[in-house]
Amino acid sequence: MAGIFSSLSSYCILLVFIIVADLSLCTAQNDKQVYIVYMGSLPTGEYSPTSHHLSLLEEIVEGRSADGALVRSYNRSFNAFAARLSHAEVERISGLKEVVSVFPSRRSQLLTTRSWDFMGFPENVKRNPTVESNIIIGVIDSGIWPESESFADKGFGPPPAKWKGTCAGGKNFTCNNKIIGARVEFTSGAEATARDTEGHGSHTASTAAGNTVSGANFYGLAQGNARGAVPSARIAVYMACEEFCDDHKILAAFDDAIADGVDIITISIGKDVPFPYENDTTAIGAFHAMEKGILTVQAAGNSGPDPFTVSSHAPWIISVAASSTDRRIIDKTVLGNGQTFVGSSVNSFALNGTKIPLIYGKAVTSNCTEDDAWSCWNNCMNSSLVKGKIVICDMTDASVTDEAFRARALGSIMLNDTYEDVSNVVPLPASSLNPHDSDLVMSYLKSTKNPQATILKSEITEHNTAPVVASFSSRGPNNIVPEILKPDISAPGVEILAAYSPVASPSDNADDKRSVKYNVVSGTSMSCPHVAGAAAYVKSFHPNWSPSAITSALMTTALPMNTAKHADAEFGYGAGHINPIKAVDPGLVYEATRDDYIRMLCSMNNTLFSKCPQHIEGSPKDLNYPSMAVRVEENRAFTVKFPRTVRNVGLAKSSYKSNITTGSQINVMVEPSILSFKSVDERQSFVVTVAGKGLPANSMLSSSLVWNDGTHSVRSPIVVYTIKPSN
Repeated sequence: MAGIFSSLSSYCILLVFIIVADLSLCTAQNDKQVYIVYMGSLPTGEYSPTSHHLSLLEEIVEGRSADGALVRSYNRSFNAFAARLSHAEVERISGLKEVVSVFPSRRSQLLTTRSWDFMGFPENVKRNPTVESNIIIGVIDSGIWPESESFADKGFGPPPAKWKGTCAGGKNFTCNNKIIGARVEFTSGAEATARDTEGHGSHTASTAAGNTVSGANFYGLAQGNARGAVPSARIAVYMACEEFCDDHKILAAFDDAIADGVDIITISIGKDVPFPYENDTTAIGAFHAMEKGILTVQAAGNSGPDPFTVSSHAPWIISVAASSTDRRIIDKTVLGNGQTFVGSSVNSFALNGTKIPLIYGKAVTSNCTEDDAWSCWNNCMNSSLVKGKIVICDMTDASVTDEAFRARALGSIMLNDTYEDVSNVVPLPASSLNPHDSDLVMSYLKSTKNPQATILKSEITEHNTAPVVASFSSRGPNNIVPEILKPDISAPGVEILAAYSPVASPSDNADDKRSVKYNVVSGTSMSCPHVAGAAAYVKSFHPNWSPSAITSALMTTALPMNTAKHADAEFGYGAGHINPIKAVDPGLVYEATRDDYIRMLCSMNNTLFSKCPQHIEGSPKDLNYPSMAVRVEENRAFTVKFPRTVRNVGLAKSSYKSNITTGSQINVMVEPSILSFKSVDERQSFVVTVAGKGLPANSMLSSSLVWNDGTHSVRSPIVVYTIKPSN
């Protein structure tokens, strides 16, 4: 989201984002909702953004002042404003000659002790501590808990000289030399604070850059040293989420983070479905960041495993999928007949082996249908019927354990869990069982006069098949630009232990009053800061590398993942599983500049960031990206060329030979097949040609190109597919 546009004197772009504000605002303002009017880069010379914003509002608002309509003037890193407007006022502003588009903005959602070791990134890894301490990671999230040991500043010097931010964390919030800045975006009043009451922001910040804290655990589970990738790095906090994350708050966070001088932005926030660039606040903010040399890392989304669900799709953003580590947290259900079943949950409670009566269906309710009782719908359970019993439910949603907890059941067994790859913290003894084991539980229930069971406290078990992409992790293909492979990379995002807010419920149940310093959470929200931290680690060795060079280093050194475990292959994990140490010395990098991204957009007839020449050749597949993807027509022969350029960042005199891995249905050629370099930073270009006789409908084929000089292996996935969205 860095500066994207030319000055107003040469070309002014106005883009209007419609952002639906909190319902309370909607009620107070009747039909007035919050819109974002986006005007491109800040112009050079004398210019007052706020004055210009107010003058535009004066032209179009009715029955109130422009000051009353203005919500926020974005004037630090780009030129935009947010305002409360009626539908009629939106129509009028849409008619202004500068306006490119008007569209509704939407709310986004907030999407370790073992994970870094699993990636081959130990505590004693080689570091460049002086440079690492100069790196600032901007965390756009739900705030932070500043008193956490993960954010203590013992041994830290003053903030880097380049830091331009401030500590405006609000009430009872103090920064230090670790948390060097904090801002509350669009939260006003005496109670405004960047203090994290959700737990999410503290978790992501500590995963990326938290201190090393020994003995961290969740009620004895997952015990070890909690740490971020770059413990010496600084953190700047931008609180954009209060339960929900409105687009105008996210845009404000980008505006501030860019101007404050952060080096990396991590944003574990996204939507359920992708939106075009002109409707995507994060894509726009990240473009402005890219122009300033700031890399943005974003969670791919938690809407998997369906295809076309990846919501982070811009090539100037690293989009991160979530995968498992070699540690799983499981629990066990033991029936009265001794049968034992392994289930999924993070259960800190011990029933001490006591056998508890089982109850199911109509027996749990006095006010719901039997179907609703089977599913344990909200407010179906009668406390007098379920108190002191274990309730069996046909659903595996979190609302089931919430309902059982509300009704004061002693435990809950959730049946027919089709996704057994993740365990979540529960507010009472509970376990999710797979369909096969669920059938056995029901058979026992129906054949036993007084069925009983107990649920054991969770335990750690080894997960030998890791890494595997999590079922919830959003999948490609890229629904906005089919020729840009997304997600880009996979990182640990399942059952991650990291810092938490002690005032937040560890199970997200408001009535669960347990207080923890560290919590186990899963999601692409957790994988995203792993990659942000790894990017910061790479930057500590290469401070002057561009965002695209760091992206390339991470992608081309990623570990290939097992296609036998992933039917959706690269659409699940991108280039593979992150390997931070290898990324420091990638050998070659693929780089793209602002002009390259503009050319890509112009090839799509997208003038969001710049005017386009009258005649544009090429397509998005020509972008100098570390991966290659193309969608072809089904059952038709095809020949596709991918032009690419690499820069030598390895040995001065080196020769790289190409190696292609492919199936029999397509032919892949590289010209030239050998790249010879005489100096560091020298660039060489080549063309990859992919040809085939045709692919059937809804199919994909994966190949890869590896450049190898005997020391470095620079790998790029190649994907050809015919899969199309169903709608």
